[in-house]
Amino acid sequence: MSKPEIYVSTDVEADGPIPGPHSMLSFASAAYLADKTLVGTFSANLDTLPGAEGHPDTMRWWGDNRAAWEACRRDPQPPQAAMRAYVEWLDALPGKPVFVGYPAAYDFLFVYWYLIRYAGRSPFSHSALDIKSYAMAVLKTDYRESTKRRMPKAWFDRLPHTHVALDDAIEQGALFCNLLAFSRRDAGG
Repeated sequence: MSKPEIYVSTDVEADGPIPGPHSMLSFASAAYLADKTLVGTFSANLDTLPGAEGHPDTMRWWGDNRAAWEACRRDPQPPQAAMRAYVEWLDALPGKPVFVGYPAAYDFLFVYWYLIRYAGRSPFSHSALDIKSYAMAVLKTDYRESTKRRMPKAWFDRLPHTHVALDDAIEQGALFCNLLAFSRRDAGG
């Protein structure tokens, strides 16, 4: 029997728009089975990259979100240690990990870059599942109309979105599982 897919909802907090010139400050993943069983979580705050600096626009945003900033700067660790521990955690999951993000293009960009640079490989391969794109297909709307505001309230659990990576990964993972259940029900599956 093949292993089930494990949906690894991942959120990144960074100090700029791209890795390299800017740093991933914090990231977290919440691993879910399709039935919304939370299998486990992983979270790490990271040291900034040598020579990298915060983007002015992003740093202004952090200035308005001090509690989240303080949370992502608490007990940072070297990226090498964090990414190797993350790969071990992903490899130990009871199924095949599928990266899930909102927006996946941003979060996956950072996680994949850090995985390749510091762990030498990505258990996700080269792909990520974007919640907003999936919602677009299910809602049969244009992409820009597929915002959280326009999604059915039933898709959302009462979970906080705090810009603390673990809180957001859990919240977005539950949203994804609710969307998945809705789409499978709607398809008769």
